[in-house]
Amino acid sequence: MSSPRATPPADPKAKPLKRPTQARAKVTVQAIFDAFVRIWQRDGWARLTTRAVALEAGIAVGTLYDYFPSKAALQSGYVRHCIEALIHAVDAQAVQPSSLTWRERLHVLVELACGVSAEPPSWFHPDMLAIEPQVAEPKHQRRAHEELCAMWQRVFDACADLPRRPSPETVQALHLAVWGGRRYAMLVRLDDAQMRHWAAEMEHLCQLAVLNQETP
Repeated sequence: MSSPRATPPADPKAKPLKRPTQARAKVTVQAIFDAFVRIWQRDGWARLTTRAVALEAGIAVGTLYDYFPSKAALQSGYVRHCIEALIHAVDAQAVQPSSLTWRERLHVLVELACGVSAEPPSWFHPDMLAIEPQVAEPKHQRRAHEELCAMWQRVFDACADLPRRPSPETVQALHLAVWGGRRYAMLVRLDDAQMRHWAAEMEHLCQLAVLNQETP
């Protein structure tokens, strides 16, 4: 029996070269991401070029290449940025506040994770799923999974009034249900109203999962 075929590694040019650390560099990279989204929304992935992004962002092409050697690297950096922004928002809004009930924390978490919160959600497109193998190796997928699962766990750890504390397996299952559902919803192109209905049902299911935990 032949061994399973390994997934080929992503093209090295699909990886961002460096992360901004100084305030000015962070502003520059945010301008690049904003231009990237505007051009993709307007012209589509096929017509998006690094030169067009640099022009739209008002920077030199060489400056963009300091961070992103290709548009695939720009895509990779943008997704990473979105995941980090999500984790930061959840920590700030669902973990750190001391006065929230467990239901309020869960509501904030699910709305943010589903991409239907009041603040502008990250912009994603179904084509990103097709491009994903070019920009993300399995180890990168695993890292994102672990970080998002840990985000969910921090929310539950912050709940002092939980009727029953969910097991780590339940927390992971809830994260996978929401994150996987969001990806599939993007694939089938649910509209805003459908997304909000789906997010509300996911919140209800998450509440039931907590309430139905067996008492140890």
